[in-house]
Amino acid sequence: MIGKVPTVSKMGPMVDEKVADLLNDQINLNLLKNICSGKGLDVNLSYLSRHLRRHRNSIRERVRGLLSHRIIDRPIFPFFGLFIEYPLLVSAYADLPDNERVHEWLKNDRNVFAAFRVREGEYNTMLFEFHKSVWHYHMWRDALVLDDKIPRRGERAPSTVYYFANQLIEKYDPTAGATLIEEEFRKKDRKDRIDINGCDIDKLALQVLQHLVNGEGIKVNENLLSKELGVHRRTIAKRVSKLREAGLILDPCCRFPSFFVPPNYLLVFSMVEIKNSREQIIGDIQRDPHVSLAYRISEGRFNTLLFESHLSIEDHLIWEKEYSDRYPGCFGSTKINYLSPRMTISIDQQKVSLGIIDDKLGEVRASA
Repeated sequence: MIGKVPTVSKMGPMVDEKVADLLNDQINLNLLKNICSGKGLDVNLSYLSRHLRRHRNSIRERVRGLLSHRIIDRPIFPFFGLFIEYPLLVSAYADLPDNERVHEWLKNDRNVFAAFRVREGEYNTMLFEFHKSVWHYHMWRDALVLDDKIPRRGERAPSTVYYFANQLIEKYDPTAGATLIEEEFRKKDRKDRIDINGCDIDKLALQVLQHLVNGEGIKVNENLLSKELGVHRRTIAKRVSKLREAGLILDPCCRFPSFFVPPNYLLVFSMVEIKNSREQIIGDIQRDPHVSLAYRISEGRFNTLLFESHLSIEDHLIWEKEYSDRYPGCFGSTKINYLSPRMTISIDQQKVSLGIIDDKLGEVRASA
């Protein structure tokens, strides 16, 4: 949610003593492992029933539809500590075999956040990865070859890699696209419902979706977590509060399975040169539901990275022209990749987050 996460001006140094202490505590880590995987969290049907003034059974039916048709995932506490522990985002264009072995590696590797099939010159794959540093990235990369997970350099085209600092996130709102679904629902040529992934979305289903992606109507079962971790229920509540205050977790919510974009939307990966009026343009971007993530970057002529949601290439071109008309002469070069749902090999931020938590648990147990 905008305003609920650190911005470029507030993130500063990514690790402080308070955060380090919280991540060196075994109870905290076990708690994070549970709540960041969704254990102990559920949809609060009673809350939604009261606030939407509809029968509990109607709410339950809509929630089941949204989950079973993979329009949203089950609720979790997002682990924002990922950006603290892994302050480097890597975008790589790679030439990789299109086989089940490579796909399994991409789906299971704890550093690979997302992977897509692309046609970009000599490359056929685009990867998004999180790493501790450039050095750690290169060590990880070398190990892939040594472990025979990817072909050696002589058997493929060398990758092209871009590095982005997570300290320079200017917008982080993965659920921004829910507003786009609402706008689509309200189009004049629509009736009183739309179809998403084979699910009939009516006004009530849309309201439930909006509440859940914004973190409203989600409950934490502190008794279940208390039994799971063997600590008092009040301890659970206090520790969750401290983890929130430190910025290691965000408020619980439901995310889209494709993370960046709602179902059926294109993910548009854009590196943009903004030549003038940058602060005003970024202000518009921070309010724009088409943009889920924005970074300040320094990559050749490009100084801005955007992850965008659009229904089609035509919609993106119209959106782009609106910005150009609003800010004439302010945009220069762009580099754009259109990534459709059919091009997706894997998207799973929780895999990366839970991998970090497991590694921390291993370190704490080893030092005990």
